[in-house]
Amino acid sequence: MSKTYRTDQPEHVVWEYSPAPESRSIVHLQSSYGLFIGGAFVEPVDGDSYRTENPATEEVLAEIAAAGLRDVDRAVEVAGRAQKTVWGPMAGAERAKYLFRIARIIQERSRELAVLESLDNGKPIRESRDVDVPLAAAHFFYYAGWADKLEHAGFGPNPAPIGVAGQVIPWNFPLMMAAWKLAPALAAGNTCVLKPATTTPLTALLLAEIIQQADLPPGVVNVLTGAGSVAGAALVAHPGIDKVAFTGSTEVGKDLQRALAGKGKHLTLELGGKAANIVFEDAALDQAIEGIVNGIFFNQGEVCCAGSRLLVQESIADTVVERLKSRLSTLRVGDPLDKNTDLGAINNADQLEKIRSLVEEGEAEGAVRWSPSCALPAHGYWFPPTLFTNVSPSQSIAREEIFGPVLSVLTFRTPEEAVAKANNTTYGLSAGVWTEKGSRILWMAQHLRAGVVWANTFNRFDPTSPFGGYRESGFGREGGRHGLAAYLDV
Repeated sequence: MSKTYRTDQPEHVVWEYSPAPESRSIVHLQSSYGLFIGGAFVEPVDGDSYRTENPATEEVLAEIAAAGLRDVDRAVEVAGRAQKTVWGPMAGAERAKYLFRIARIIQERSRELAVLESLDNGKPIRESRDVDVPLAAAHFFYYAGWADKLEHAGFGPNPAPIGVAGQVIPWNFPLMMAAWKLAPALAAGNTCVLKPATTTPLTALLLAEIIQQADLPPGVVNVLTGAGSVAGAALVAHPGIDKVAFTGSTEVGKDLQRALAGKGKHLTLELGGKAANIVFEDAALDQAIEGIVNGIFFNQGEVCCAGSRLLVQESIADTVVERLKSRLSTLRVGDPLDKNTDLGAINNADQLEKIRSLVEEGEAEGAVRWSPSCALPAHGYWFPPTLFTNVSPSQSIAREEIFGPVLSVLTFRTPEEAVAKANNTTYGLSAGVWTEKGSRILWMAQHLRAGVVWANTFNRFDPTSPFGGYRESGFGREGGRHGLAAYLDV
C-alpha cells in the first residue's frame, strides 16, 4: 500500500492500493479429475465429463468427471459396505483420530485450499484464507472431540449411526459446506457420498485427496462430481441412502421434500433466506456500518443468511444511507486472488443474469438504485455493490432472495414495526439486531422468526453453535451438539 497527496489539497492523504496477488503456483491443477469412489480416483463408467472455469476470467481450469447412474450405484454400494464392516463398528476414539488427522492436513494445506477455492468460486482470497479454510478445519477438530462421547450428547445411551448419508452441497461455500456435512456424519459413524456443486468441484476433490492422505478406510467418504439433475437426483433417490442432507435453493429443497415423502429417509434441508439486519437509533454506528457491509457484501452476497434487507430506525435512516454510500465507495472489486480485493466475481453466468434481472425489476417497481463508480473487469462475471432506497415490503427486491451484492433499505419507527417487517417473509434463517440495550436484543430475538439472531454483529459462525432455519429456509441444524442429531438414529 502506498500513499499519495492530492495537489489541490496538500494536507489530504489519499491511500492507493497496489495489487497484492496470491501466487497460483501453490496449486497443482490437473488437466482432468476423476470420481472419488472406494478410496481411489476412478473414471466414470460412461466416460462423461464437463469443464469447470474461473468465474473471474472465464478461463477453463480443468475437465471434471460427470457421474452417471452406475457411478452412483457403485459409490453407494462401497459406502454401505464400509459402514457395516469398518466405520460403524469402529470405536469412537479411533474415528476421532481420523477426523483429527484430516483437520491437521487441512491446516497444513490451507494456502493451497484457499487459492483453489478462490480460483474455482470467485470469492476474495482473504475470505477463503481467513474464513472458509479455518472453519473447515475447525469443524473436523470439533467433531473429532465428539466421536467418542456420543452417549453424552443427550440422545440416550449408545446412539447408533443412521447408515449411509447422501450429501449435496452448494457452490457458495464449497469447502466449508463439505466440512459441515462430512465431519458430524463421520463422527457419528456414518459413511458419506458427497455431491459438490457442478461449478465448484475442485476443493471437494482436493479434500478427497486429503482424506486419502489421512488413510481413511476406503469407501468411508466418496465424492461424485457432475450434474445435479443426474448425479444429485440419483443420489438422493437411491434406496441405499439412509440420510439426505441438502444445502441449496428453496426451490430444489421443496422438490427434494416432495420426492422423498413417504420413503422413510432422514432429511435435513438448509435453504434460502432474506435476512433482516435491524439498526436502532442507539446503535454504535461505526460498528453497525461495518456489520451491514459484512452482512451483505461478504462473499459477494452469495450467502443464504446474507443481511439483504436493512431495516433502519427512521430517525437515523438518512445518516445511515449516506454513510453506507461513503463506505461502499471504498470497496475494491476485482481479482479474487488480490489480497486487497473486497468483492470478487459472481460464481456463474446464470447467477449473474438472475441478479441483473431482479435489480432491473426493483428499478421498474420504483425503488431507487445506487452503486459506486467502479470499473469492472472486461472478462468474467461481475456485479457492483448496489444499494436500493425507497423500497417497500411488497417489492420483489424486498421479498425474493437475490443472492448477490444488493442491499434493500427500509425504515421503521418502533420495535414492533421492525419485527413485523422483518417477519414479513416466507423465509426464517437469520437476522441481525444493532442496539445498545440488552433487553431490546432479548425481546427482538424472542419475536423474530429466524433460526439465528446475531446481536451487534453479523455472519459470525462457530462449529460449536447450531445453524439452520425453518419455514422456507429449511429444517434441521448443522453445527454444535445439535448437528450430531441429524446423523444419529435417535
